[in-house]
Amino acid sequence: MRILIVDDHPLFRQGLRALLAGLDPSVEVEEAGSVAEALAPGERAIDLVLLDMKLPDCSGLEALHAVKAVFEHVPVVVISAEVDPTLILRTIDAGASGFVTKTTNAAVAVQALRLVLASGIYLPPEAAVATRAGHDALRMDLFSERQLDVLQGLLQGKPNKVIARELGIAEGTVKTHTSAIFQILGVSNRTAAYRRVHESGLLQQLGGTARCRP
Repeated sequence: MRILIVDDHPLFRQGLRALLAGLDPSVEVEEAGSVAEALAPGERAIDLVLLDMKLPDCSGLEALHAVKAVFEHVPVVVISAEVDPTLILRTIDAGASGFVTKTTNAAVAVQALRLVLASGIYLPPEAAVATRAGHDALRMDLFSERQLDVLQGLLQGKPNKVIARELGIAEGTVKTHTSAIFQILGVSNRTAAYRRVHESGLLQQLGGTARCRP
């Protein structure tokens, strides 16, 4: 696995290297101090990009757009000191697969990256403020396709092992997706998830297939 870190602070990049060793001891890390350096021509097979959006040559959503334009099919996780819920959701809208704040502890950050590598979307707890803000805030595009598959299973009352078997993934991966789904919904259990999905109108978007009842 090869991961590209785009951040203009060498000391922070060093810290991320140590973190990534906990993700996978065999991971290969590339570093860039600017968007231009990250996008320099070259034959590279990148599996994940970690992007600080405050860079000397390009910042904010412009930096994310530039990186996604080149690494179109590669998941990009924004690493930021900002915790503005609206900004977090805007990065997901712009194509990011996750948003990790710089105050996140190492264990949670590793879990977040595992989720993204498993085709999920990671949102920090701060994003729940925005997702609970109103009816229109809860949208299907806040979830990855795999998370929607898991959510369907949860709403149908299926045990994790059954969801795992039907989707062809590990039960532990189902648990990781479930945790992320609950975080996006701003809930802590299946019953609350059902209520949140029903009240927001998301159930109709999913096809009205939920069978469990609070």
